[in-house]
Amino acid sequence: MFQCHNNKFGFKNSIQISNKNAKTQISPDKKYIVFINYDYKNEIESFAEKNNNVLQFPKQLFIEVEEKINIENINFEGLDAPFENIHIKATISKEKYIEKVNTIKQHIQQGDIYEINFCMTFEAYDVTINPFAIYQKLNAISHAPYSALAKFDSKYIISSSPELFLTKRGNKLITKPIKGTAKRGKNEKEDTTIKKELQANLKERTENVMIVDVARNDLSRIAKKGTVNVDKLYDIESYQQVHQMVSTVSCELKDNTTFEDIINATFPMASMTGAPKIRAMELIDEFELYNRGPYSGALGYIDENSDFDLNVLIRSIFYDEEKHYLSFTVGSAITAMCHAEDEYEECLLKAKAMMEVLNN
Repeated sequence: MFQCHNNKFGFKNSIQISNKNAKTQISPDKKYIVFINYDYKNEIESFAEKNNNVLQFPKQLFIEVEEKINIENINFEGLDAPFENIHIKATISKEKYIEKVNTIKQHIQQGDIYEINFCMTFEAYDVTINPFAIYQKLNAISHAPYSALAKFDSKYIISSSPELFLTKRGNKLITKPIKGTAKRGKNEKEDTTIKKELQANLKERTENVMIVDVARNDLSRIAKKGTVNVDKLYDIESYQQVHQMVSTVSCELKDNTTFEDIINATFPMASMTGAPKIRAMELIDEFELYNRGPYSGALGYIDENSDFDLNVLIRSIFYDEEKHYLSFTVGSAITAMCHAEDEYEECLLKAKAMMEVLNN
């Protein structure tokens, strides 16, 4: 868990980057907390800015770590304090969602794209929450491997992400795209059956392998020749709320590859865009009603050896305590074989844990 208060809890020297030509000035032998907004794609690919950006997170943020503090030793008062019922509403109706998905499928049928990650946002105004309490409750439900809690001035990221964007150890780079979701069973027997059905499902496997191909292409731009490998394909990982189909792609980096080189080659995450990637991002901007902001961006750290771990900011709540506004976003993969109503239900399944903690 990252406690990223500026000038508190051992962090200093916040570096905001809003232009791809600017240098992050990451120094060797130092540790950083890293945040990358989904909108940083606009700098990488020179896309226009999209409206409806309520949260206004920075494009990139690097915070130098002076010292590591064990979060277990920090006393946060009022964690169990009750908060008023929060009125959360979807920013798109079921009917409009289905209409948009069917229009997107026309682009697929015309060969414009093969797959796209299409998302819907939930939001609440005039709310006051305790982010630390929400974080604890959310991860008590989800037990997510890449969870994080970060505060940037008045803005909070409360994340229970199950997805790894990138991990670097030495010259090895790994990404683990998720595509394919199924609900948990009511008992062990049903759960086992659902897992087997998910792994064998042609639609889910097709979605997954398309995204794996995008990830392979991204890594090949910065990899030594012949080192891009698919280490795992169609693997099933189970979490408290859902089963997920996860693949693992890795490579050996070319000599002298910088952090900026890696991000510019791979961001945003393949699973959160589509195939082909650039055209999918253009259509995401066209069809999604809200600017994604931090959602489907990345949060993580760089250590003193220049190794790093970055998650994908999904299953995450974003909160601005000054504006008294929060939102979260969920999405699913749209392909030629998908059914719009099923994709809508998948979005609701992914939203379940966040709904529970905010209305408990």
